[in-house]
Amino acid sequence: MKHFPENLSAKLEIRKQHNALRKLPLSSKKIDFSSNDYLGLSQSEIIFEETHQYLITNEITQNGATGSRLLSGNHKIYQETEGFIAKFHKSESALIFNSGYDANLGFFGSVPQKGDLILYDELCHASIRDGIQLSNAKAYKFNHNDFEDLEKLILRNPNTIIYIVTESVFSMDGDCPNLEELVSVSTKHNCYLVVDEAHALGVFGSTGEGFVQMLGLQDHVFARIMTFGKGLGCHGAAILGSVELRDYLINFARSFIYTTGLSPHSVATILVAYQHLKQDSDSILKLRENIISFNQQKNMLGLKPLFVRSKSAIQSAIIPGNEKVKTIANKLQEKGFDVKAILSPTVPEGQERLRFCLHSYNSHEEISEVLRLLSTFVFMGRG
Repeated sequence: MKHFPENLSAKLEIRKQHNALRKLPLSSKKIDFSSNDYLGLSQSEIIFEETHQYLITNEITQNGATGSRLLSGNHKIYQETEGFIAKFHKSESALIFNSGYDANLGFFGSVPQKGDLILYDELCHASIRDGIQLSNAKAYKFNHNDFEDLEKLILRNPNTIIYIVTESVFSMDGDCPNLEELVSVSTKHNCYLVVDEAHALGVFGSTGEGFVQMLGLQDHVFARIMTFGKGLGCHGAAILGSVELRDYLINFARSFIYTTGLSPHSVATILVAYQHLKQDSDSILKLRENIISFNQQKNMLGLKPLFVRSKSAIQSAIIPGNEKVKTIANKLQEKGFDVKAILSPTVPEGQERLRFCLHSYNSHEEISEVLRLLSTFVFMGRG
């Protein structure tokens, strides 16, 4: 085999020296505090069986899409599913992409034009940043959830088409922006607001419809990106917006045009999962109870100063240093709890953290025990 390039080997070596080398984990039987399966829908036998029955009833036995949606891959389930999603989210239209990453690449790589301006929260996800890099528009970040800083940037760029970009739940901190204030700023300056709702779907709202819709702000948002691999427990994503936006993306979003579509089974799973979300509120209520319980118990144990303030399913305890945070994560895993350390450079140096993901299926006893152990390991380390 040809010798591996020395400059690439050097980059791997640097990661090893900083204790930051990524490796693929094996599947775990530990108590889950790490996955994005907030409602446990990925494990639902009901959704599995109903998806199978849907395919049988509709005489669909095709395994693959066979091509891009613009060629041969636009099978009939797409139309029904996108129609259901649009109605569920009170949107004019929905367009399904193969993943949230593809949706962000497609949107930001095609919609903002040369001469336009993108202003994005400094903590926006890598997929948004990668999409922005594909754009011909200029882009500047604003301080996290700081709309005074945002407005200064807007005022420096008069007579410009501006896209303001944020997330309704930030993936590493778990916090939420003040969306009412952000809508007010974007409306005042006639900007186009784009909200990634990847970690809000299934978590916020009476039927898990997301943060924007829970606040009744959907008519003030130019585009919402809904990702299905988290709260919905399956795969894919959709961009919600006007019919004109949908038409534009079909014609210009390269990550949509030049890729094979999802299989009929994948799209049917999305449809059935959405139907389940609409019909079953028990899991959403249980998740909400667990979020409240986690926040109450971390306060009782004196752990509040460690955590980023969050009312979402993502709870992050800042423990600076890759070595230190990995050590505590390993101790929790040895006790049977699957809690992951998030290391730099994924987060800035000094912002390394333990990221707890809460689920409807976590018990109050599990929450109490994992926080008790965290308290023991953290305060013991300070002694």
